[in-house]
Amino acid sequence: MRHWMSKIAWLAALGLPIHHAASAGPLRDRIMERMAERRAAEGGAGRSAITDKGPFPLPAGVQVERDLAYGPDPVQKLDVYRPAHASGAPLILMVHGGGWRRGDKDFSYGVENKVTHWVGKGYVLVAVNYRMMPQANPVEQADDVARALSFAQSKAGSWGADPAKTVLMGHSSGSHLVSLIASDPTIATRQGARPWLGTVALDSAAFDVVQIMEGQHFGLYDKAFGSSPDHWREASPKYRLKGRLSAPLLAVCSSKRGDSCAQARAFAAKAESLGGHVPVLPVDLSHGEINNRLGLPGAYTEGVDAFLHSLGLS
Repeated sequence: MRHWMSKIAWLAALGLPIHHAASAGPLRDRIMERMAERRAAEGGAGRSAITDKGPFPLPAGVQVERDLAYGPDPVQKLDVYRPAHASGAPLILMVHGGGWRRGDKDFSYGVENKVTHWVGKGYVLVAVNYRMMPQANPVEQADDVARALSFAQSKAGSWGADPAKTVLMGHSSGSHLVSLIASDPTIATRQGARPWLGTVALDSAAFDVVQIMEGQHFGLYDKAFGSSPDHWREASPKYRLKGRLSAPLLAVCSSKRGDSCAQARAFAAKAESLGGHVPVLPVDLSHGEINNRLGLPGAYTEGVDAFLHSLGLS
């Protein structure tokens, strides 16, 4: 009993409702699994977020420009990783996760392997920070990401990139944000962004916020989405999707989770009923591993590369 009570205290410290934790059986096991996933998402795969924050050794020939301001708020900054002699390169805009209230572009587990793989192949990779809760809710955070997209496209030529070859990518809550923009491109056009080639959503379980909020859910969702059904719909990629996707979206999901692939497939079904293209890529990795292992050699990275190749990128 003392061991289980320590788990309840742990959940409470992380802001989850204790009455969810007190249920025995499969629900309890699922909650504990999700807690492990949250720790991985927020601190890397078993590593401290503090030790992972900051510059990492750059591969040979890769240059970086840090903390470029794309907006007036002090946190509206981005980093640009590029080959020394890039010309007409594809551009990946990477949006970190962290439950809409934490995370940072400087966490090496979110960008290091991606930089090594894609910048090593000649891409330019841009890592974005955006306002966190409570300063900005998820819909406002999507506006920040769209503003960063517009800025990156406007500066792409000076970095040796082609703005027409831009791909949006995000993990966890960052995946929710890029999916929201992909579902309703007016979010991007209002910020001056131009069309992009495709979107890679890395393990979002929040394509349908309404479904989440109307069922049993974790306290982090209450903090992010509040109690208004109108806001739930406004923050739902599935509800914002009214017509054919303007660019294909790849939905990567963890087969180790109970909800991620189900949400991805339901979104894909709606998108495809409207004439869009949303392949779903289940992978046998945890939530955090889906982020930090992308770019390492293997079938997972090859699957994402295959999607990029389908967009006409090498």
